[in-house]
Amino acid sequence: MHRYFTDQRHEGLRRQVRDFAEREVRPRIAEMEASRTVCPDLSRLIARQGWIGATVDRAYGGMGAGHVAKTLIIEELSRVSAAMGAMAQASQLGVAKIVHFGSEEQKKTWLPAIASGDCLPTIAVTEPQSGGHVLGMASTAVRDGDDYVLNGRKIYVGNSHIGDLHGVVVRTGEGSKGLSAFLVESGTRGFRVGPQQPAMGLHGFSFGELFFDDCRVPAAQLLGREGDGLSVAYSSSVLYGRPNLTAVSLGIHQAVLDETTAFCTERRRYGEPLAELPTVKLKLGRIQSRLLLARLSAYHAVHLLDQGLPCDAELMNAKLVNAESALESARDAMDIHAACGLFTDRPVERFLRDAHHIFAPAGTSDIQLLRLGELALGQGKGEWSGRLAEVLRPAPAERPEEEPLPGGREALARVS
Repeated sequence: MHRYFTDQRHEGLRRQVRDFAEREVRPRIAEMEASRTVCPDLSRLIARQGWIGATVDRAYGGMGAGHVAKTLIIEELSRVSAAMGAMAQASQLGVAKIVHFGSEEQKKTWLPAIASGDCLPTIAVTEPQSGGHVLGMASTAVRDGDDYVLNGRKIYVGNSHIGDLHGVVVRTGEGSKGLSAFLVESGTRGFRVGPQQPAMGLHGFSFGELFFDDCRVPAAQLLGREGDGLSVAYSSSVLYGRPNLTAVSLGIHQAVLDETTAFCTERRRYGEPLAELPTVKLKLGRIQSRLLLARLSAYHAVHLLDQGLPCDAELMNAKLVNAESALESARDAMDIHAACGLFTDRPVERFLRDAHHIFAPAGTSDIQLLRLGELALGQGKGEWSGRLAEVLRPAPAERPEEEPLPGGREALARVS
């Protein structure tokens, strides 16, 4: 079904990512699960494939391949390891702020490094006291000559412990126009990363705390203008955060189906494969049905995004459908595995743990429903996909049908 939204170049890229994930990522899963800490070497190896630059224009060294390509990259990594899919999506989320709001000088400085895998970007918005309420943040930036001085704390920052360039939204004034965004390099004086805390799932990925104590940042590292911070946060969340997390959920969901059908085929009960039991077939049917619907919503949304069409509602719905259905299918898979699913020699319990991590970021299911309800009532506050349509649409010259989608320096040699 998803091939309705993809062409031969996309499917060649899918095979490339799948082969890499099986060869390089799968052998490291046991180690990541045991250590429950970030895996910087594997994260850098993935970045060096050039995939973080999926939506970066070729003029800056990126793939210029669009959001459908980005989605399938994240999906295929997540099918093997949701932690590494989360790493890729968090970095690609960090790309959004520069692509949409960076100056030409900022783009020339950072996008080539990101596309080559030499720089992993993050975005830091959430704070302990405000949570998802962006306007409730308290971290500040005060102008001091040619610099801004940042003070405050950010939490749940994807790739916190391996990020090289942090896009930080802080308060420079009052109200909705009083937020601004800055690029902060990891070695900046007054900036530090908190210790990594053990989490329920996504072992190998870090989403931790950043601290700013009189952190001095050059004014040239302001993204856009003072007061653009809310737009940086919202547009990044809607146009990258939601579809990226959708793709992680989709990869988990596919892994749930693959693992569970294999288990039901191999496991025997009453002299027959477990799959022959009607109750088991019904559960497998539900998983398959959810996955078909989830995949349709995911690729339809990013296909519209690549066409430069307004699709905020579709992006919200895709995140809602995928996050919820992956969790439901993982629970069904646990039911089918029964006691076998409780032990870590099988990955199904990992799928359930990892799926829970996708629920809250970029808005819980209730938030997606609330925003969809506002759109239905005509109360939406404008479509980010419509406002930034020209930036989101890959240039026609960059996607001829006969030309393969490029990867990074190492990936390009393996494109079929």
